[in-house]
Amino acid sequence: MKKVWLLIAVIAIVSCKNEAPIDYALVSGKITNATTNEATIYGLIDRDFREKMTLSEDGSFKDTLKAGSYLFSQGKNRAPLYLSAGDNITINFDAKNFKSSLTFSGKGSEINVYLGAKGAKEKELMGAGTGVYVKEEADYKKVVYEIKTAQEELLAAASGISSAYKEKENRNINYSYLEKLNKYKTYHAYYAKKKGFEPSKQFLSELETLKYDHEEDFNSFVSYKGLVTAHYMSKASELEKKEAIKGDMAMLKVGGAIENETIKNSLLYEAAKYGITYTNNLEAFYSAYMAGSTNKTNNEKITKSYNALKVLDKGNVSPKFVDYENNAGGTTSLDDLKGKYVYVDVWATWCGPCKAEIPFLKKVEKQYHGKNIHFLSLSIDKAKDHDKWKAMIKDKELGGIQLFADNDWNSKFVTDYLIKGIPRFILIDPTGNIVTANAPRPSNKKLIELFDELKI
Repeated sequence: MKKVWLLIAVIAIVSCKNEAPIDYALVSGKITNATTNEATIYGLIDRDFREKMTLSEDGSFKDTLKAGSYLFSQGKNRAPLYLSAGDNITINFDAKNFKSSLTFSGKGSEINVYLGAKGAKEKELMGAGTGVYVKEEADYKKVVYEIKTAQEELLAAASGISSAYKEKENRNINYSYLEKLNKYKTYHAYYAKKKGFEPSKQFLSELETLKYDHEEDFNSFVSYKGLVTAHYMSKASELEKKEAIKGDMAMLKVGGAIENETIKNSLLYEAAKYGITYTNNLEAFYSAYMAGSTNKTNNEKITKSYNALKVLDKGNVSPKFVDYENNAGGTTSLDDLKGKYVYVDVWATWCGPCKAEIPFLKKVEKQYHGKNIHFLSLSIDKAKDHDKWKAMIKDKELGGIQLFADNDWNSKFVTDYLIKGIPRFILIDPTGNIVTANAPRPSNKKLIELFDELKI
């Protein structure tokens, strides 16, 4: 009998040794008064990660996620979510009263409670709106330092959190502080209306000793990743001016020279996944990216985009749309516009840069009124914002042909052109062939140069 029990014990030990270590966490909960029947989990470090969870009739949900930093989103309600392997976290809230009803419980909940308090404290001290960015250097720095200090105190007082996490999180708090300092130049120049503003050297002195090759922190902290990205973007801007090359190519050149493979591949991919859809030299862009990147998965994604974009070269037949709603009445298809050039503006009512182009677009439309060109504005607003689209056309007195896409970002015309950001401008010739899939904006003098070259 002893031999039998000994055998069972040995089998149990071997089985335990063969069992894969847990590298995931369980997330569940219930949302009352939910505005939609789903919630979404976004990756904070891995920006390509997005997972939708369908809510049950009573608003409950359950999912399994790998350890990492996420953003939990349901309707307009959002909360940071940190998961360690083996966590079992329950999230409950009332969608109509999110802030006061949000609760975390279960294994791993303590960190998420702290993160909620941390975010609330930052919002409290930053104040509402953008007024903090109008403050002068000393006053702005005082505010962001107060945020840093308050968050450090919250962390120190938090119970149930390991010393290892607290050590890393203290670095994260400092990175967040430094990133706020680093952003001040751009934000202050814009909101205080100080074009060309430069902060004093002393203001940014704390960034002088920052190292940009900490792989663990790059993979863990959004603020550190932001600092590293800003650092290399600044170097790319310097190279752009020095060598008189395009900004997108400068970023690929700078990124490709980074020694740390993880950081290099991440920055190259982030630059390429959108940049490749805007470049005016697809072959050179793709070659430069592939010469630097060593990440197989990323390379497969960029190659897929490259192959899709090759069909959008000058002279190829343009992708089409059929029977899009026309604000003037009825529907319009791209083929209806043959016989003239078509300048397409892909936009949306919520897009600030799109609206900034409106005065320039109106000016160009007036200049070319009655000539061999149609000006077509294609809204990719969601169906729920249809009335906003109609109202903006009236309020802004928008001219040209105003169309509403059939499925916002997922409209076939939009996906065929691989549009990942707006505004986006496209020029199509009178026969329906592509002149350029990335036409200059109305605010760019090169648009008129292009029109003159084509004798429009």
